[in-house]
Amino acid sequence: MKPVRINAHHYQQFDADYARDVPAEGYGGWRRSEIELAPDHTALVVMHAWEAGTMEQWPGWRRCVEYHPRALKILAEVFPPLLTAVRASPLPVFHVVGGRDYYSHLPGYRRAVDLAGPSPRYEPVAKDPVLERLEEFRGQNVFVGAHNRPDVDAGWQKLDFAPQARPVGDEAIAEDGHQLAALCRAHGINHLVYVGFAINWCLLMSPGGMVDMTRYGVMCSTIREAVTAVENKETAREEREKQQALWRTAINSGFVFELDDFLTMLRTLRAE
Repeated sequence: MKPVRINAHHYQQFDADYARDVPAEGYGGWRRSEIELAPDHTALVVMHAWEAGTMEQWPGWRRCVEYHPRALKILAEVFPPLLTAVRASPLPVFHVVGGRDYYSHLPGYRRAVDLAGPSPRYEPVAKDPVLERLEEFRGQNVFVGAHNRPDVDAGWQKLDFAPQARPVGDEAIAEDGHQLAALCRAHGINHLVYVGFAINWCLLMSPGGMVDMTRYGVMCSTIREAVTAVENKETAREEREKQQALWRTAINSGFVFELDDFLTMLRTLRAE
């Protein structure tokens, strides 16, 4: 299939202007251009789009994972039209999973394991009592808080695909970059468009995320409306961590698409 055109956001990280008090203010900043996309070599990745219970079930989890309401809104409003459109197009849907085992019985995962073979296992370095005390301190004072831990642990044991993000048929499922790279090779994919939660955490750093896949030479992009970020007290009101993560995606990995542009591109593919 021939390449298609799509509007995309990219960031011009040049030229710093040293005549300014802040040289970086000379950068071109965000730009919007029409670029090429190769349907035969592009896939949508749904990553960590979890069913994680309600506020009433696990209030302690919600007290330390504040993006949950935003994720629910995206699952309800963005995922259904997006996944319906992708599944009606030539683009495959890949799922990246993690947390607990809620997926190993599915055919898409068994195929990934058959393609990839055993995943690398990393032998942890030895802990000492000081490290253990530091980890305990962080658990109590950084994340998640001792009073929240029981709810987080209990909710984690019930983790599953969100209904809107559940694999259909034998859609491919990977739990790490090793398996996802094998799926990319098998399908001829070199450009992954990530959606899910959270773009500055799991989608970036977890196994099978953007950092992993750029090491394999894969371009990693995202869709602005189909992601949210882990925010903090100082950033949450304006979702500044999401903006920073979109910039990082544009600089380090690929492009940022608008949902309407992506859907328009998919309709073009169906019309051909």
